[in-house]
Formats: sequence, structure tokens, C-alpha cells
Amino acid sequence: MSQYQRLLLIINPALRHSPAIHHAAALAKASGATLHIVALIKSLDILSLLEEGVRETAREGYLQDHRDWLQSQAKNIRGRGIEVTTEVAWADDLQQDILDHVTEMQPDLLIKEVQHESALKRALFTPQDWHLLRHCPIPVYLVGASGHALPRKVVAAVDASDTEPSDSELNDRIIQQASGLALQCDAELHLLYACDTSTDYLGDMGGGGLTLSELARQQRKTLERSFLKLAGRYGVPSDRRHFVLGHPVSALSEFAFEQHVDVIVMGRVQSHGLNKLVGSTTEHILYQVPCSVLAV
Repeated sequence: MSQYQRLLLIINPALRHSPAIHHAAALAKASGATLHIVALIKSLDILSLLEEGVRETAREGYLQDHRDWLQSQAKNIRGRGIEVTTEVAWADDLQQDILDHVTEMQPDLLIKEVQHESALKRALFTPQDWHLLRHCPIPVYLVGASGHALPRKVVAAVDASDTEPSDSELNDRIIQQASGLALQCDAELHLLYACDTSTDYLGDMGGGGLTLSELARQQRKTLERSFLKLAGRYGVPSDRRHFVLGHPVSALSEFAFEQHVDVIVMGRVQSHGLNKLVGSTTEHILYQVPCSVLAV
């Protein structure tokens, strides 16, 4: 049985060339899931300048235009044998409205296009996608700008340090989600661990530069053994196991570019290593990788 029975897609109807609809439809077709598309529209301030009767007519006309467009999209999707329903509504609080739809519908997966924000805006406000990553109770599939609509290469990004039971459980959930997605889409499943070596280098007391300590070498070997053990437990072929060195954000980004990855599956709540949240890594990776991110 597919791990997806009901898919919820949230779109901005003003972005009519969004790839999210194609990704959601392709996944629904591959998994046999039903698809509900919700177009949420932020209130238009300019309408408040109109008289009440005119304002209501303008609001309804605006909604109807988006309903007609979305219905035409749904008709095309149904032509592919996919069960799809649609909804268009105003959203006073976009973030909360999305979470309310998740609570009401209880889907298996929330799908949404990545909303790119500037570094300055991210420093001042919590981006909408970060809010969803932190508060959505179900897996979140954030569609990037490129990649195949139906994934061909899926990468499960795990943490091999494995010092806490909760971390091991999250690794299992990540791999299971990635494995299920790859199986349904007939895609390659890869396993990757980005080992951050920034703490492996110790200052040379003689001032001769930085050297790699023997302790750090042993630690890296231990982590690699742990990663290979995890990969072996899930039967991941040796040529699809990737133990890479570097900060997780940069290492994952480089790997995604070089290997033409379609989806990276990551965890959202896990502390490890340098006491960084994997969730934080997942949040920042959204603006670095060319592919989609499935956060568990």
C-alpha cells in the first residue's frame, strides 16, 4: 500500500506557472492518492477603498476568476485519472489557515512551492515556509524551481552520530519516507551523511597552522562506520551511500547540484554534533538547493 492516500496542495493562484501543481499531480498519479488543491488569497488592501456593495462584487469577481482557472487545471488533472478537488478562499492569516486545513483534512502530505525570501527579510521575519517546518504536524513537501515532476533521484539526508534514541528514530522515519517516495516514483534512493569537520581541526600551539588531530580521525571513522551500518540495515547499495565532509548546508547543496537530485528528504527536529538543529539546516537548505525538500 502507498504511504500516501490523501495529498493537500497549497498554492498561490497569482503564480499560475508554479511547478507545484505538476509535482503534486505526478505524485498523486504515482501513489494513487487523492489530491485536494487549496488556493489561498491574501486580502487585497485596495478593495477597502471601495464602497461596500462595489467591494463585495469585486471580491467575488476576483475569487470567481481564480475558481475558473483552478477548475480548468483540475479538469486537466482528472483527465489523467487522478481524483482531485479544489477550493479557493481568502486568507487573513495565511500560515494559520494552512495549518487549519491540515488539521481539518488530515492529509498524509502537505505540498507547497518554496517561497523564496531575501536574507534581510529572513533576518527580520520568520518566513512562511520556516513556520510550516516548525509547526506542521505532517511531512511537508516543498517544491523547488527545478527537477522532474516525478522524482528520479531521492536522497535521504541522515545524521549518523546516532547518540540518542530519538535521533535514531528520526533517521528511520527519514529513510522510510524517502524509500516509500522512491518506490512509488520508481526513483533511485540514495543515503547521505554530511559530516561537519569544522571542530576536527585544532590550533597548533607552535603557530605552525591547523592540523587534524588523531582523536578527530577516530571520530570521523566512527561516524563513517555508523553511517555504513545504517545504510546496510536498509539495504542501500554501496554506490548510493555518500559520506561527505563539510557543513551540512553547503555539502548538501553541492551534492544536489552535482548529482542532479530531485528531492532531499530531511528531518526537522533533531539536535546533534555542533548542537545545531537539523531543522535549522533544513530551513536554510530551502534557499540553497535547486531541488525539492521533503521534511519529516
